[in-house]
Amino acid sequence: MKVRFWGTRGSIPVSMTAQAVRAKLITALSGAAGVDLSSHEQVVSYVDRLDFATAGCFGGHSSCVQLETGGSEHIILDMGSGARPLAGHYLGQHGGKPQTYHVFMSHLHWDHIMGFPFFTPAYIPGNQLIIHSCHSEAEFAFRRQQAEPSFPVDFSLLRADIRFDVMEPGHDYAVAGLTVSAKKQRHGGDSYGWRFDDGKAVVVYTTDSEHDVGDLAERAAFADFFRQADLVIFDAMYSLAAAISVKEDWGHSSNIVGVELCQLAQAKRLCLFHHEPAYDDLQIAQILNETRRFEELTREGAPLEILSAWDGLEVVL
Repeated sequence: MKVRFWGTRGSIPVSMTAQAVRAKLITALSGAAGVDLSSHEQVVSYVDRLDFATAGCFGGHSSCVQLETGGSEHIILDMGSGARPLAGHYLGQHGGKPQTYHVFMSHLHWDHIMGFPFFTPAYIPGNQLIIHSCHSEAEFAFRRQQAEPSFPVDFSLLRADIRFDVMEPGHDYAVAGLTVSAKKQRHGGDSYGWRFDDGKAVVVYTTDSEHDVGDLAERAAFADFFRQADLVIFDAMYSLAAAISVKEDWGHSSNIVGVELCQLAQAKRLCLFHHEPAYDDLQIAQILNETRRFEELTREGAPLEILSAWDGLEVVL
């Protein structure tokens, strides 16, 4: 199974500013003093040695993740603004050939559905889109955002075969060669985490979820849901201090809680996700480094690999 990230920000998409680009250039050029950059190859080699926060970007699209299973049907997790570049990827691969897309929704807040009107396969006759969720209001939410005066193209004008499948948490479903189950999470309007198992690897997608660190029963239930997952994509929007103080009840979690739950579940990889839109690349990179250090200090068993999601990241399981 391969996991591709097309949108990793929380709450609202953000773009890199001119000031941020300038700061990266200044940092990169300051470090190049005395380095021979007289050829293209030497420039590439120098750039490849720079840290990710200087040479790269964690990205700005809101939540959208692709699971590539090797089967003929496609799996998408959430329809944030990252759904637009994902649509281009699919069209580049398959052109106008009819495809089946399974979309699993964590919840219906706007940052998680806003990319759907720009998901080109929804406009192409012959395509099938099945939108799986645990919300009975899913169809209403998708139709409403394309109704006047909010959007110029009404949902009724989409030409793909689109249907909505309401699932129940706590049950196993067979979808496109995967065993899929959902778990209810603490978030305004409710959100649901998803567990995907293809018999060889397990991916858990758990975003927009707040955790009560003092609720031992809840802690054990999530550890069971994460149990021995190969990859846990986790809402780490806030620091632990913010999550339990000024931003308590805001519906999001922290990097520290993610590490603790994954260690308890004996998961293999933790990917920090749903980045705070106010954080720049340096801040996100610092959180990643701090999280890795915390994992080392608290480790009792096998190491937990820590990643931080960025638009374009691929993880092969």
